[in-house]
Order: sequence, then C-alpha cells, then structure tokens
Amino acid sequence: MALTPEDVDHVASLARLGITPEERERFAEQLSGILEHFRALQALNTDHIAPTAQVQDLRNVLRDDVSRPPLPHDRVMANAPRREGGYFRVQAVLEE
Repeated sequence: MALTPEDVDHVASLARLGITPEERERFAEQLSGILEHFRALQALNTDHIAPTAQVQDLRNVLRDDVSRPPLPHDRVMANAPRREGGYFRVQAVLEE
C-alpha cells in the first residue's frame, strides 16, 4: 500500500514542514518504501526470541570515584580570561 499525497501532506503538517509538490511525490515514494520494510519485519516470527532492551552486553565503564587533593589555586586561575580578587570574573546575567 503506497502513501497518498494527502498522507504525506498530513505527516508534513504534523512535523511542521513545508514541502513542495516535487518533494511530496519523492517523500511518498520513499516513505512507502520504508513502510514496506517494516511490513517485511512484521511478517517475521519472533515468538521464540526473548524481548530485549539492549542487544549488546554493556557494563559501566566509569572509574572508581577516588578523592584526591585539589589543584593549586594559581594553576586553576592560570587560564581564566578575567579574574578579580582570586575569583573568576564573569559577565552578569540579569533579568528584569
């Protein structure tokens, strides 16, 4: 079942996209092809396959949180573009 130009217009409207008539025809063909791929996938029998949320075996790869001494103040401030009294000087952000 191919998408109609009205179907494409509806999808474009939902996505807040303005499309030309040429794009409408091209998108109808492309989206119809994508839907055909989904129909082929739906035809597969997956009853014997357990549902999975993640297909790869992922593990936490973060390092342990180990406390260590802080950097010296002068080294931290060395790259500060603006300083004032030993602190970072930033532009004020004020709302009325």
